[in-house]
Amino acid sequence: MSTIAIISQKGGAGKTTLAIHLAAAAERSRQTALIIDTDPQATASQWAEWRKGAPPEVIDSAPPRIAAKVTAAKAQGAAMIVIDTPPHADSAATRAIEVADLVLVPCRPSAFDLAAIRTTIQLARLVGKAAHVVFTAGPPNAPRIYEDARSLVTGFGAQCCPIILPDRAIYRHASAAGATAFELEPGGKAAREIEQLHIWACSQVNMFTPAHVMEAIR
Repeated sequence: MSTIAIISQKGGAGKTTLAIHLAAAAERSRQTALIIDTDPQATASQWAEWRKGAPPEVIDSAPPRIAAKVTAAKAQGAAMIVIDTPPHADSAATRAIEVADLVLVPCRPSAFDLAAIRTTIQLARLVGKAAHVVFTAGPPNAPRIYEDARSLVTGFGAQCCPIILPDRAIYRHASAAGATAFELEPGGKAAREIEQLHIWACSQVNMFTPAHVMEAIR
């Protein structure tokens, strides 16, 4: 069982989209997944209502209750718990980082967004956890932009996830439909990228997916 905290002190970084799709990827990999929604705007919870009970399950939580909810989810057999946090909320982010096995910081590869994540990276460091930055919502084909962004993140003392989630219209269509990229375009680029991100995240916390097993026996 692993817990992944999605944090960013800046709004519009794609936290909920990342949380939803990571949990959905876990479910596709036959891992029971749960999203803990700590954002007062309750975006993930609204998405769950539109799905009418289809997994992954989403529950809400006030920051002081996050640890208790994670413990309860473990006892109920959740294999992956993804905590979606609000922007500009140190309390929720701190509580999420404290219980997390992996801390992900979604960030657009733009100057303003990159400058803003320094506070988030420092917050994770204060709690004693390393943060991995996941580049989101940038152009699909702009290697120089991502190369420069990686250099800045490294300079901040953080690590970059090797998987990039570029801007793709399917995320907007999926959110509006209460769905995921897997359900609307199972063979699409976004679905493949999220699947790769899930495999990478599992490897970071020593979880093995069917994809890992297949790779090992080839």
